[in-house]
Amino acid sequence: MKQIRRRFIKIALLALTLAMLLVAGVINTVHIIGTYNELNETLDYIVKNDNNKSEQKMQQKANFQNRGNSPSDDETMQKWHNHHMNTRLEESRYFIAIQSADGELFLGAGSKETECSKDDLLSVAEGVLSSDKTSGYNDKYLYRVINNTDGSKKAVFLNYETKKSEILSLALISLGACVVGVLLSLLLVALLSKKAIKPMMENIEQQKRFITDAGHELKTPLTVISANMDVLNMDLGENEWVHGTQKQVANMRKLVNELVYLSRMDEADSHLEKSVVNISNIVRDISEPFEGMAEFNGKNLIVNTEDDLKLNGDEAALRRLISTLRENAVKHAPEDSDIQITLKRLGKNIVFETENEMKEPLSEEALSHLFDRFYRGDESRSKEENSGFGIGLSIARAITEKHNGTIKAGINEKGSLQIICILPKHS
Repeated sequence: MKQIRRRFIKIALLALTLAMLLVAGVINTVHIIGTYNELNETLDYIVKNDNNKSEQKMQQKANFQNRGNSPSDDETMQKWHNHHMNTRLEESRYFIAIQSADGELFLGAGSKETECSKDDLLSVAEGVLSSDKTSGYNDKYLYRVINNTDGSKKAVFLNYETKKSEILSLALISLGACVVGVLLSLLLVALLSKKAIKPMMENIEQQKRFITDAGHELKTPLTVISANMDVLNMDLGENEWVHGTQKQVANMRKLVNELVYLSRMDEADSHLEKSVVNISNIVRDISEPFEGMAEFNGKNLIVNTEDDLKLNGDEAALRRLISTLRENAVKHAPEDSDIQITLKRLGKNIVFETENEMKEPLSEEALSHLFDRFYRGDESRSKEENSGFGIGLSIARAITEKHNGTIKAGINEKGSLQIICILPKHS
């Protein structure tokens, strides 16, 4: 339940975070584009207004006389636009620099940059006019350079510090709002997640109870069938049909026991008889039979175990965990290959690791499902006579998680399969 809740919270929080970042990004992008267009529009107006002041006044006077003091709609819109731009200019800081044909540099009329000295402004203008650029950004100014036919140059500089501060302020505010929104969302999702996944958890618990109950119910008929086969075997002697039935009954009994055990391990209230366990001794105790099994199949089992490693756990469950992982490594390694078994201390944890070559390479998808119930990596493994039911690694994961550990599978640089089980050691 904790795993499902954590996954639900992560997915919900990730979706909300992406949505908020997307909204904030769109808002900031629109604001930046709007600010950029506004600055360029203002700069264009300064350039145009400075070039055409006298012509505009004469044209406006002629139009006024010809139309009998009744301005057209276009003239009204133009008048409103000019008023709007003049208001914007009053709030802007800008200056004009003129360079004569002989290279003399001086400030033009109408400059409104009052926070910098004349020498500083001329220094900025000189740096721009000495380059070949006709527009761009320099320090804190947006500029435009006009080359006149007589060889002189004029540069108009618009200070954009205020707009830059507005952009940064909006970005910080939106980022802060996203952080606050994520934290509030985390709180709400954490509070509501248990209720949201409650129907799912009830369904899972019902499935677990069904498996446990069905397993107990199946044990009785399996016992009866096995007893009847024993009787038939005594009456008829060796019989291949009786022998086959006994073998399938044994497999069925093993499957039922494993399903019941796994179901109990998955239950939230399952109880483990925990005590301080010397896992080094457990690994050594289980090593001997597997070494013989590996040698019989032409495989070399190499065991490296640190001494006196202890943890707080259920000894029976840990023995089953070690046995399952060892058996898996020995079973699926090819002949004439080495199987590495390692138990070591790593910080505050104990690491149990198996490493073996594979008869058939496993894909990334197969690795991701290796601990799923009834999953067997490939068709060739599933067809093997002693391939099992595909539950062993699921049981190993359940035991590991019951001991607050983690287990994972991977392919190392040699192409061998590694299964790494990390358990917290006894302090």
